[in-house]
Amino acid sequence: MPAANSAENPAERTRRTSAILIMQSVLLIALAVAYLRTWLHSQTPTAPAVPIIPDGNLAEDEKSTINLFRQSSQSVAYVTTSAVDEDSVRFRATEIPRGTGSAFVWDSDGHIVTNFHVVEQGNAWKVTLSDQSSWDAEIVGVAPDRDLAALKIKAEPGRLKALLRGSSTNLEVGQKVFAIGNPFGLDQTLTTGVISGLGREIRSRTGRLIEGVIQTDAAINPGNSGGPLLNSRGELIGVNTAIFSPSGAYAGIGFAIPVDVVKRVIPQLIKDGKVTRPGLGVRIAANSITDRLGLEGALIVSTVPGGPAARADLRPTRYNDEGVSLGDVIVAVDGKEVKNSDDLFRIIETYEVGSEVTLTVLRYPLTRSQQQKAIKISLVAVE
Repeated sequence: MPAANSAENPAERTRRTSAILIMQSVLLIALAVAYLRTWLHSQTPTAPAVPIIPDGNLAEDEKSTINLFRQSSQSVAYVTTSAVDEDSVRFRATEIPRGTGSAFVWDSDGHIVTNFHVVEQGNAWKVTLSDQSSWDAEIVGVAPDRDLAALKIKAEPGRLKALLRGSSTNLEVGQKVFAIGNPFGLDQTLTTGVISGLGREIRSRTGRLIEGVIQTDAAINPGNSGGPLLNSRGELIGVNTAIFSPSGAYAGIGFAIPVDVVKRVIPQLIKDGKVTRPGLGVRIAANSITDRLGLEGALIVSTVPGGPAARADLRPTRYNDEGVSLGDVIVAVDGKEVKNSDDLFRIIETYEVGSEVTLTVLRYPLTRSQQQKAIKISLVAVE
């Protein structure tokens, strides 16, 4: 039997050599990829570890906010406004809902504070306290020019916790604020933010300016009106009253009536049912009218018979067959410039009833020199 041939076939040797080379190449590529991954990982900055607060332990600012809500929310209520219409056929009273708003407890006598625009559309009101007890309310007094109203309920003093009152004279832009209210009917809602601006001006329902208004980015939505704006001590610093929003919902700009105004108005409403302020005994033309006439100042439309303006011979606007005879135009009060009716009201309200002021007026038809007249007048109480 012939011996087996030990010599390797050249083709087989070539295939074996190629396989070995391929395996070596794959191994080298794998090693290179592993090295590259390690290098890239070493070059990536490590994110700082997020501190994890153990379960049950809250941050100090969280604890403070929770405590503020627990304490202050006991003083916050919401108001339901309805219009009661008597059915003349069936002799049955029908209650038509007009909406809801927020409110807060003023004192242990049952006085509740809210916005005028929250209560103006109805003739029946209910106040729901934080303990969910509901009480019929009556209007004690309203101040439309300040968008404030005082109601009263006959709840036991033990249910009534008056809200702490702060001051609006020392506020700072950037300080934290808290709003508690009833947005979209969701009572006892807390929102937080900061004071975004001070000294803003907004128009009341009557068109009069409310000055010194607080601007905040704490979310204020429909239903928050009449609720409190608080500082970090849980003290009332404003009454939420309006939002600036193209859509009608929260857009980051809300306004609150400063508490120093509230502290002047509400005691008067509780005592007298109305707010009295100093006045001249005149009716002043709207700014839109003086603008159309090209006048600068406050145009007197009419005077109250027997009032201080009439006694001081201030002249009202007159209408006759020949047209309109313009009345006196007030251009200054005690030297303080008056450019429009807003200026006049703002200046007059810094005085007390009974104070004597000197009005500078232009009398039409004007002389060539447009001579001004100085007229002294005592301020009287007006509603």
